Amino acid sequence: MTSVVTAAAGLRICFVIPTYDEAPNIEPLLRHLAHLHPSPETAFLIVDDNSPDGTAGLVRKFSSQEPRVHLLEGERQGLGSAYLRGITYAMDVLGADAVVQMDADFSHDPSDAGRLLERIAVDADVAVGSRYAPGGAVDPHWGRGRRWLSRWGNRGARWIAGLRGIRDCTSGFKAIRTTALKCAGIQDIRAQGYVFQVALLHRLQTTGARIVEESIYFRDRERGQTKLGAKDTLEFLLQICRLGAAQYRNVWKFGLTGSVAAAVNLGSFYYLLELGLNKYLASPIAVEISIILNFLINNHWTFGDRRLAGPRRVRGLKFNFIALLTLALNYAIFVTLSLLFVEASPLLLQACAIAPVAAVNYLVHFHWTFREAGERF
Repeated sequence: MTSVVTAAAGLRICFVIPTYDEAPNIEPLLRHLAHLHPSPETAFLIVDDNSPDGTAGLVRKFSSQEPRVHLLEGERQGLGSAYLRGITYAMDVLGADAVVQMDADFSHDPSDAGRLLERIAVDADVAVGSRYAPGGAVDPHWGRGRRWLSRWGNRGARWIAGLRGIRDCTSGFKAIRTTALKCAGIQDIRAQGYVFQVALLHRLQTTGARIVEESIYFRDRERGQTKLGAKDTLEFLLQICRLGAAQYRNVWKFGLTGSVAAAVNLGSFYYLLELGLNKYLASPIAVEISIILNFLINNHWTFGDRRLAGPRRVRGLKFNFIALLTLALNYAIFVTLSLLFVEASPLLLQACAIAPVAAVNYLVHFHWTFREAGERF
């Protein structure tokens, strides 16, 4: 523990722990955490959803003796809502540099939090307590159905939502730097239930956070009852599909925009040829017309739902720079094809010149021109 405390010594840490009917667990958990993390820079925030079993009263009683314990109460709206309230409070009111998410039922071993904090203090923005990383495990009391659901739920989240490289996408045990949370714009997350964990990771990964996994042993709760129900399972499936669709939404919108621009390119080229303009002059003019249209549609529609980095004028300069490269590449391909296939239709050659730059165009604009705030290029 000494090395962990030393590594994280410069961080103001806040444990954010959502509760609902956790009266049998909350006092032992807080006592254990306070002992493991004695630093005055460490806070413990309990986010209670008006538990009818008196959980909040026990927290208030404990906080009278331990001022580092804080209580945030509210209506029960789901795990995601509780975490959003808690993380926002930890950042804005308690001034946390890092938050630790964990359950209140001892499914997550409090002593493992130190390893997660060590990772974000040394080499990561997010450290996930992973049941499925090498060395991780789950309680042997888990039934076959629960194991199957957990395994395949994680695989589905990883494949559909595009959470590349993360083995435990649904883990509720994480240490996260608040700088990464702010870049991720977590207030826009709409997931209410347990799928919040997947949506949060998706946001963090999309905005360039460095995510690592630390193996943990996940034990079954000994006191109280699980809150996971059929409604949460249904929301999980629906939200995973929504995240998957969102993952590729920009691709098809960019493709559709590109198709429109290509049609304008070819139409303009044909019209300029009909006016008697030389094909070597008509080609770059047609390309430039399509580039202008491309920028306007992409800026206001394709990437209009992203929190775009930098001012609009900078994006315009970036787009114009890429446009010049695109024009040069497109024109070079057109000229080359025209010299190689002298008898071929100029319209066909112009269409062939458009295709090679489309993929490069999308990748550069997605990750540079229209990159989301916080995303590393």
